[in-house]
Amino acid sequence: MEGEKRPEPYSGLFADGHLVLWTLCSVLLPVFITFWCSLQRSRRQLHRRDIFRKSKHGWHDTDLFSHPTYCCVCAQHILQGAFCDCCGLRVDEGCLKKADKRFQCKEIVLKPNGKALDAMPHHWIRGNVPLCSCCVVCTQQCGSQPKLCDYRCIWCQKTVHDECMRSSLKNETCDFGEFRNLIIPPSYLTSINQMRKDKKTDYAMLASKLGKQWTPLIILANSRSGTNMGDGLLGEFRILLNPVQVFDVTKTPPIKALQLCTLLPYHSARVLVCGGDGTVGWVLDAIDEMKIKGQEKYIPQVAVLPLGTGNDLSNTLGWGTSYTGEIPVAQVLRNVMEADGIKLDRWKVQVTNKGYYNLRKPKEFTMNNYFSVGPDALMALNFHAHREKAPSLFSSRILNKAVYLFYGTKDCLVQECKDLNKKVELELDGERVELPNLEGIIVLNIGYWGGGCRLWEGMGDETYPLARHDDGLLEVVGVYGSFHCAQIQVKLANPFRIGQAHTVRLILKCSMMPMQVDGEPWAQGPCTVTITHKTHALMLYFSGEQTDDDVSSNSDQEDIKDTE
Repeated sequence: MEGEKRPEPYSGLFADGHLVLWTLCSVLLPVFITFWCSLQRSRRQLHRRDIFRKSKHGWHDTDLFSHPTYCCVCAQHILQGAFCDCCGLRVDEGCLKKADKRFQCKEIVLKPNGKALDAMPHHWIRGNVPLCSCCVVCTQQCGSQPKLCDYRCIWCQKTVHDECMRSSLKNETCDFGEFRNLIIPPSYLTSINQMRKDKKTDYAMLASKLGKQWTPLIILANSRSGTNMGDGLLGEFRILLNPVQVFDVTKTPPIKALQLCTLLPYHSARVLVCGGDGTVGWVLDAIDEMKIKGQEKYIPQVAVLPLGTGNDLSNTLGWGTSYTGEIPVAQVLRNVMEADGIKLDRWKVQVTNKGYYNLRKPKEFTMNNYFSVGPDALMALNFHAHREKAPSLFSSRILNKAVYLFYGTKDCLVQECKDLNKKVELELDGERVELPNLEGIIVLNIGYWGGGCRLWEGMGDETYPLARHDDGLLEVVGVYGSFHCAQIQVKLANPFRIGQAHTVRLILKCSMMPMQVDGEPWAQGPCTVTITHKTHALMLYFSGEQTDDDVSSNSDQEDIKDTE
């Protein structure tokens, strides 16, 4: 067929080249765009960090605000941006630099200007007021319009409508609002600095102008407690109080933070510890160091906001077992103001190893809650060993309880602590006690044990002297195994009550046994454990969080007093 045209040989190659080119573009273009976006994102992050580092605001960036938010600079609705956890400003990322220059944050210390302590004006910022707030002029709700509107004072937290704001209100003296008795005014610290320059220490005269009810509060929060819930609480307390009163103990140790008490009148300070029982013990140890330094007049009273699980000490003091945000932080501060002062016994636990010709120094612990040897210490030891290997796997409360359940069930079958009565000798106030066939011995200082169980009272069907945390007495009980512990926790059994004593001495004659002090476990060889009274801690007791067990215990105490 001479008339037919043959396809040109290069036309097919040209089509294949187009296909390859488009394929490369479809693959490389998204890669290039992704790379370019990540580069721009990293530049923006570096820019933000540079602003955060140089700024006097406590800026934090967030990918999503939890409620409708408007930029304080451009007044536009924003979903993400930055917020200051001291004054409450919220801005878009592009307006961050302008906001940093335009708006002033909370002043920790005022510049000396000769003004009196009660002459500090309001510090108003516009927009993003709490939805439940009311105007101080017309008493109507503020922040109800879907735009940047209304004002809030960052010290007294009062709010006012745009149309109700008057020049007289702008120049009005701020009284620091509901929590004036907890806040350390900036002008007070200014006066303190001046007095220290003049080598004067009469802080009581200075504080008398603030009223007799002034009991400044210091917040010591563990940002790693309660699945990092403490980090969010730090910002909420900084907004309601003076930021100088709020400390993260992971960055500032308690012994340094408590030196703020030395700038306050004698016996006036209060401390709120946000964390678990371990954090509370850490703070109480720092307070003991203050006593050694001769600062007993500045010792504060300690309240607890429990984070995490367990927390038997905070439960004993009426603060509950765990705070999960069920009540606002403002209500927590109200509870602290209403709390009553009490004493807490603290005990010295001395562990002296056998042998080694007494060359090794005895180990010493401070006990606030309880000491134990046996199955509950074994469960804690196994749990801690696995958590140290993979800490990321133990961030869930439900998972933690499941792990404890697993090890408790395992010990029911294996019984690693059986025949404890043949391995130990127990002395209460110097008198030896004959033990039945037990697997564990628990020495209690507080009423609660094991995450909310009143161990000494048991089922409550028998009359025994009530356990107290301020009577200088320890309660000593025995358990027959892990299954017996589980029965006691659900009130299906009573512990074996050994007795009460001022001094407890336990001699481990042979083998390795698990022991724990306030939830810190270890494996211990033959030794002598001696528990003696060490000191008292000044605590705050809140009666509003009483459980049914607390109510019954208090009624029993009243009955005993009536009979006396």
